Formats: sequence, structure tokens, C-alpha cells
Amino acid sequence: MFNVLVLAGPIYMLQVYDRVLESRSVATLVALSLALVGAYALQAVIDIVRGRLLILIAGVFDKNVQQPVHDATIGLSILDRGSASALQPIRDVDAIRAFLMGSGPVGLMDLPWAPIFLVLCFLIHPLIGWIAAVGALILFCVALLAERSSRTQPHSAIRDGRLRYTMLESNRRNAETIVAMGLSGALAERWERSNADHLAAQHRTSATINGYTSLTRALRLLLQSAILGAGAYLVIHRDVTSGAMLASSIMMTRALAPIEQVIANWRGLIGAREALQRLASDLARGSRLVPQTSLAAPKHTVEVSHLVLAPPGSRSSILSDINFSLVAGDALAVIGPSGSGKTTLAKALLGIWHPLAGSVRLDGATPDQWDPVRLGPHVGYVPQSADIFPASIAENISRMSLEPDSDAIVKAAKAAGIHQLILRLPSGYDSQMDETNSALSAGQRQRLALARALYKDPFLLVLDEPNSNLDGEGEVALLEAVRAARSRGAIVVLMTHRPAAVAICNKVLLLAGGKQRAFGERDEILGKNLRQARPRAAGGPNRIEAAE
Repeated sequence: MFNVLVLAGPIYMLQVYDRVLESRSVATLVALSLALVGAYALQAVIDIVRGRLLILIAGVFDKNVQQPVHDATIGLSILDRGSASALQPIRDVDAIRAFLMGSGPVGLMDLPWAPIFLVLCFLIHPLIGWIAAVGALILFCVALLAERSSRTQPHSAIRDGRLRYTMLESNRRNAETIVAMGLSGALAERWERSNADHLAAQHRTSATINGYTSLTRALRLLLQSAILGAGAYLVIHRDVTSGAMLASSIMMTRALAPIEQVIANWRGLIGAREALQRLASDLARGSRLVPQTSLAAPKHTVEVSHLVLAPPGSRSSILSDINFSLVAGDALAVIGPSGSGKTTLAKALLGIWHPLAGSVRLDGATPDQWDPVRLGPHVGYVPQSADIFPASIAENISRMSLEPDSDAIVKAAKAAGIHQLILRLPSGYDSQMDETNSALSAGQRQRLALARALYKDPFLLVLDEPNSNLDGEGEVALLEAVRAARSRGAIVVLMTHRPAAVAICNKVLLLAGGKQRAFGERDEILGKNLRQARPRAAGGPNRIEAAE
């Protein structure tokens, strides 16, 4: 309808030059002018509606992909082990949405009407039609050249931009080390090189697109002049009227305008196409299949059988042939030197990393047989780095629940020994944690993470060096929390070097070199395989080491 109304201009021109000027009828001129105003007003309304529909489509697209993109971002962060590339899906969604809300889709919608306007030019006169057709063909070839020359450039620009972002994010995270060790000069030089590569890629892309856009604009102006010149020649020979000459110029402009608009928005079109392809690939790679059958909450056993584990995307195993089983009420101390695979085992128990071989089973089922949202409340985890979300303390303890249980929040905080500390904060449980969590020390954050792990009494607790930053009071609270979890029938897996933590466990697993060296009752394993380490600078007297 919009493009049909575009014909109002050429028709008005034909009527004015061929009828009004000949008849000198003011009434006809007024009637034609009013009709033209109505057509243009309707055209404006349709154009506004079309623009708002594109905005609506962009909004619907964004709403429908946000949850899959969020889940894929988490999945990619695990697969890529925290790489900044995990944020690429959300950047791709922004790029696609921006293109949908721009003028590029309007040009694509108008493009199928270009042949219709060319046919009308042929109907006016074959010479005018051929000039318009040749012009459209030339512009189409320019578009193909633009696509071909810019095909590889967005890839390099995106790659350089990703490296630049990763470097800056790394420098931000390690700002204190940079200042303390005087690394700013060397890192600034590296940043300048990375930024220069990124700008060079951007400049190459911009120069290519701008060059073809300028060429297209010049060709269109030349074709308009050629149409007017050819029309004047035909008017002189009385083959067409002067109104038809002007109308053909307008129709050729409308025929070529969508092609010019598409070329002008070529960078956005190429970027949106690349973003859509990457997004589809990332969603497929980062999303996890959610089982359709709901399983009962685990309550009885954890079994690890012939487990072989490697980082995502790698075939080089970190752990091999790990075997043990635990029942409700057991507490397992996983000990061994640094790099022996303790944290890797924690990721396997939680279903974060998938085994290359063997299995981890909770009540006979592997973690991927549960919907993570359903299994999550029955699992508690304290990682070595106790990251806290930018939200209130209560929201953090309740695992960011939209319907938190206040009694369960306070109970978990008391179990972690952090209740009184929270009450001393200005807003208590409603105190907001920022990105840096500067209001809490490392030990306090670790206790807050412990409270989050204990929220609503989960069945499986996996605690990876949870006392690495704790003071004496915090360690006592941790030990009491482990005892309470055991007494209610939970299973606790504790990665630790501390003798006090090992003492509250009834079973011990000794890892060394990625292999299981011993597993069994605590006293038996300690008596045969371990010795009390001598005081040393790295761990002091409170460490247990594997015997040489």
C-alpha cells in the first residue's frame, strides 16, 4: 500500500502538465492537489505504522530470546571457562535488534517493488525503461561488490573487538596488582596495539561501505539526469509528453531508492546476518537439554564410578578412574596437593563439567537427568572464589529467589555464623552488595556464600576450600554447619587441607596427580597414607599433605 501511494506523485505530475496546463482549469488543479495531500497523509500514516511494527517486531524478538541467551551465556562461560566471549550472544541480540529498528528493513521491504516501477518506466517509453533497467543492474552489481569486499572484514573487526574487550576486562579485574607492581606502562602499550588493530579493522569496513555508498549516490544522480535528458529528447520528438518525462524521473528514483538504501545500510545488514548466525550457533552450543521427566529429590546416595574428567572441549583428562560412594550422613574430606584435581572433582559432582567416561550419580541418576532448576535447591556449593551477586544480602542468601523465605534466610545465616555480622550492617539483611562487595572482607564473603549454600537445607553440600579465608570464629561456624548437615542426613564433600575440617569427616579421599590414591574411613586412610606436615610458609602447621 505504501509503494502504491508513491505513485500519487508521478500521477499528479502527469495530470498537471498534460491536463491542467492545457485546460488552465484551477478547479482541476485544486482537486488534484487535495487528492495528493490525502495520498501523502495516508502514506505518512502507513510509514509511521510500518516503523512502529518494526519496533514491535524487534521487541518481540528480544523478549523471546532473552532467556535462551541468558542460559546460553552461562553455558558458554562454563565451556569457555570464563572467557569474555561468553557475552557475545547478548551483544549479537543487541546488534540484531538495532538493525530491525533501523532503516535497513524498510529498504528490504521496498526492494520487491523496484521491478514494478521499472515496468512502469517501460510503459512510458522503452528508452526510459532501458535506462532505468541498466541503472538498476549497475546498482545491483555495486551491491554485490560491496557484499563480496566486506564479507571477511566484519569477522576481523569482531575478533579484534573481542580481544580488545577481553584485555580491558582482565586489566580491570587485576587493577590492584597492576598498580602494586607497576604494570600499567606495559599493559597500556599492549592495549594501544590492540585498540589500533580494532580501529584499523573498523576503518577498513567503514571505508569500503562509505565508498560504495558514495558511488551509488553518484550513479543515482547521473541516472536521474540521464532520464531527464532522454525524456527531453523524446518530448522534442513528440514521443512522450513533458508530464510523462517528469513522472518517469520520479518513478526511476523510486525504483532505485530501495537499492541505494540497502547499500547505505549494508554494514548493519552484514552485521545482523553475522550476528544471527553466531547467535544460532552459540545458542545450540551453550544451551543444555532440560529433561522432560521430573525426578524425586535426591535423599540417599552419591556414587562416583570410574570417573574420567577433562575440561570442556578438551580430551586431556585431569581426573581418571575415580571411584567412591557416599550415603546420607557421610562427610567426605577430599585432600591432596595443589593441582591434584580437587576442584575438578567438585565440578563433576555438581554436573558443571560432564565426564569423558564413567559417571556421577545421585540416587542412581546422573545430574543431567534432572532439570537444573529442580535439582538446584537440593545442592549447596561454596567455590574457592566466593562471588556475591550485586543484590541485597537476603537476596544472595536466598539464591536470588523471587519469593524468598525470610525464616530460611535467617536460619542459613545463623548456621553460617554470620547473622550478628549482618545485623550490624546499616540496613541489615537488606544491605545492598555492589559489584566489588567492598563492604565485606574475603572471609565474610566466604561465610555469606556458605549461608547461601545452606539455604533450605540441601541434600548435597560441596565445599571447595570453604575455610581458606576464615578466621577462627568463621572456621568454628563452618565445622558446626557441617556437623548439623550430617546430623540431618545430608552428604558433605569438603575439599580441604585443614586437619580440623578433616576431623569432622568420617571418610577421606586422597588425590594426587589426577588419580585416586586412597579412599575409605578417615582414621584408616590418615593412618596409612598421611602425615602431619611440618610448619611451612605456604600453609603453616594447619595443613595435611600426602606422604611422599
